[in-house]
Amino acid sequence: MEMTNTERFLSYLRHYEMKDIEAISEMFADDVTLRDWKVFVSGKAAALAETRLNFAAAKSIQIQPLRLYQATGSVSAELKIVVDGVNELFVVDVVDFASDGRIASIRAFLGRGE
Repeated sequence: MEMTNTERFLSYLRHYEMKDIEAISEMFADDVTLRDWKVFVSGKAAALAETRLNFAAAKSIQIQPLRLYQATGSVSAELKIVVDGVNELFVVDVVDFASDGRIASIRAFLGRGE
């Protein structure tokens, strides 16, 4: 049975927490784009390079999905991300999937806690 986009997204988050760059590479489309409040990159090599930088900057990453929303071809989620056990980020990710199920784009928006 094929995975849903929500399952794919949750798998991506697990791989991100584990800093599994090989698994993430397999999930990215060749023309993937990443955009957040600091950077925009286009293409798999650039996206993987940015992901490696994020991994190098953090000893640990914990990601807790607070809310998930699925639409045709995309998933949005409100996430609580804890970096190094102390730095909390509240982020909304909007992830679009290519027809083959790989991640075509991730747009991340920084929010705030209570």
